[in-house]
Amino acid sequence: MDKTKIILLVSDEVYVGTLVTILKESLSNVEVIHTNNVIKASGFLADKSLDIQVCIVDLNVSSMLFKILDNMSISSLLIVNEMNKKAYTNLEKYTFSDYVSTASHDYLNQILSGVSRILKNYTANILIVDDSKVQLQVAVLILENQNLSVHTASNGEEALNMIKKGDIKFSLVLTDYNMPVMDGLELTFALRKLYAKDELGIIALSGSDSVDVIAKFLKMGANDFITKPYSDIEVTTRINSNLETLDLFEASRNLANRDYMTGAYNRRFFFESGNAIFHKAQRSNRDLCVAMFDIDKFKNINDTYGHDVGDEAIKEIVKILDVNLRTSDLMARFGGEEFCVLLEEISLEDVKILFEKIRISFEENILKTAGLEIKFTVSIGVKYGLGKDLEEMIKHSDDGLYFCKNNGRNQVAINVEPLND
Repeated sequence: MDKTKIILLVSDEVYVGTLVTILKESLSNVEVIHTNNVIKASGFLADKSLDIQVCIVDLNVSSMLFKILDNMSISSLLIVNEMNKKAYTNLEKYTFSDYVSTASHDYLNQILSGVSRILKNYTANILIVDDSKVQLQVAVLILENQNLSVHTASNGEEALNMIKKGDIKFSLVLTDYNMPVMDGLELTFALRKLYAKDELGIIALSGSDSVDVIAKFLKMGANDFITKPYSDIEVTTRINSNLETLDLFEASRNLANRDYMTGAYNRRFFFESGNAIFHKAQRSNRDLCVAMFDIDKFKNINDTYGHDVGDEAIKEIVKILDVNLRTSDLMARFGGEEFCVLLEEISLEDVKILFEKIRISFEENILKTAGLEIKFTVSIGVKYGLGKDLEEMIKHSDDGLYFCKNNGRNQVAINVEPLND
């Protein structure tokens, strides 16, 4: 289960009750601590047992709190009243992740959006590419204040190699224009060969405000452009805006590619991605593994406990597979209680160990739902090797599944035709 996220709200305004309700109802697994007392707020921040991840501070209560927050790795969202020249001048005095003005008619939703963005930033990786150590340090400091995971490279070639390596999934790349070895334009062009604009954001940084330079970057596929020297507020706003846009793109892809009930990939996405994986294995002459899963006597669960409990049993498949599979493994719901998994870069011996472990995990698992405790098993048909196409491998794994069904269930049947013994 995800760790509870603690939000500290420091305000004495009338909207507090409504805001607390919105935060609790809209964000999963959060606890909101509210106070209108600066001394109490300072005590909460100093309490090591409280892992506070976001502090929402009304500037009317106290600006002193920001001096405390400046020395702590806690992201803060500032609430102000009117936004005018004086307010902007005051904002430059403080370090914060975002700010919202209560003068806006939907400021509560803006606060929710800001807090949500801050919480998401804890898992976002940003790559900054700049050959100037001074500029690099400035950008790193700004982004680390957003609690983003920041990585650096000194030129385009180094950055490209880091991204191609695939150890880290980057959300955004901030790249300088003029750099040795490979400049920012060349890096942008190279990255757009690998990733679309809705998969990886690119923000160009340059001391030139030339329309020609900006146009070239945008033409090459940059999502945004920031002219040096830049302010903390500008970078923060641009970063958060681009991350929000990428989140919307991802949500849209998930609607198209994922099964609504379980969150697993759907059959269409499995074949799109699976065929690409198959052809890659074919080119490199490497074995693959395809496995079909099915709940044993699933009709009995539906007939005995109802379809709502049956749905929970189907969701349980995803939970158990998520625990046992690698993040690189492809898993999809094919329909009903049937799931298919595609694995690459795995030996036959490891396949035998893995699927026996998964079978036992289901056998020993207890599904607790609707006041009930239910146990069920699964049958698993596996094809290891490399057939003429993905469809053939799925058919062989399906044959193994039916073999299990007809020979006692709760077992694994492996159809082996390895290329690389």
